[in-house]
Amino acid sequence: MEKLDSYKVDLKGMPSDTTSYQWCADDEFFSAVQGSEIRQGRLDVSLRVCRTSGAYELRFRLKGTVKVTCDRCLELMDFPIDAEHGLRVKLGGEYSDDGELVTVPETEGVVNVAWNIYEFARLEIPLRHVHPSGGCNETMSGLLQAMTPAAGADQDDAPTDPRWNELKKILNKQ
Repeated sequence: MEKLDSYKVDLKGMPSDTTSYQWCADDEFFSAVQGSEIRQGRLDVSLRVCRTSGAYELRFRLKGTVKVTCDRCLELMDFPIDAEHGLRVKLGGEYSDDGELVTVPETEGVVNVAWNIYEFARLEIPLRHVHPSGGCNETMSGLLQAMTPAAGADQDDAPTDPRWNELKKILNKQ
């Protein structure tokens, strides 16, 4: 976790009511976070922390590109990210994170936002990610086409295992 120490935000030691931070989340960052979906990329991250009554408002801005695996050809592909996300943090007795509000022990007063940056980037990636038309690996695309039944081919013409016919008779009797 030492590689991610630079992503710590000292809330108690903020010099003013508003403070800004800048980071570059690159391959080393994604390797250190050890997330399963994003392992490479380059994101410019800016964070603006505003002290409000009883809490801190964190506004993250992520802009850049991450590499994800294409669901069709299994090659890495670039996926652009340009997003803003917010997070509320307050000081309290012990650490807790309910998704919308993070409570940091008042004795520490420091929050590490590395995992939040990773999660915000991950939220921007759709469930299905594929290359644009014609961008997939040609070898893999050829294999997929060879294994896909031809359009309009009737599967009823294929020979059926006789055991299935016997099972169908049982179902038809019921």
